[in-house]
Amino acid sequence: MYFNRNFLDFTITHAPCPLLQGRAVQRKLFLHAILSSSASTMAARLLALSLRTVNTSGKRILPLGAASAHTSSAASPIGNRDVVGYGFNGVSNYCDRVDYPMPAIRFKETTPDVQALREKEKGDWKKLSVEEKKALYRASFCQTFAEIKAPTGEWKSSIGLALVCCSLAIWVYMAMKLFVYPPLPESFSEERQKAQLKRMIDLEVNPVEGIASKWDYEKGDWKK
Repeated sequence: MYFNRNFLDFTITHAPCPLLQGRAVQRKLFLHAILSSSASTMAARLLALSLRTVNTSGKRILPLGAASAHTSSAASPIGNRDVVGYGFNGVSNYCDRVDYPMPAIRFKETTPDVQALREKEKGDWKKLSVEEKKALYRASFCQTFAEIKAPTGEWKSSIGLALVCCSLAIWVYMAMKLFVYPPLPESFSEERQKAQLKRMIDLEVNPVEGIASKWDYEKGDWKK
């Protein structure tokens, strides 16, 4: 970056007031400090400041990578469960799936009892009881295939909720009809509708394709 120092000297000398002269002097000193310091010195200072960041309380702030590593090691989301495989998506989580029955981690955390059973299973399996085999299975898996494929009965709650909503809608309709809507006009009665139909036939309304075309005026009855 290039600065014209002669222009700065001219600005300081010909400033209209002492206040502006003082500000011009400050700017000149600041720019002179930037020009005098080399790029390597500035880079070294910035690197030192970024690596030795200290907060206002005097405690040292850990770098971002170290802080995240410390946090992940201190509070692991899977606890002390063993990672036994890749899983169905490469993430260390547990999920019972028929299409991929091998989760990435075990279902339960490693306890002294489970650890003792795993040491025992390294030997002869004939020495393991049925309950111990079930405990080993439940430590690694949550459900069996029969439990995964078993019907859940959720359709019952869905149908029940739908019927409840329908009944509520019917009750709301009946309440609106009884207490909100006015009665139907007299023209909706059967006698008025017959009188309206007779009037339309007498006036020969739409004699080509409508009602009048289906009425036999000679016989006084509907055409057959």
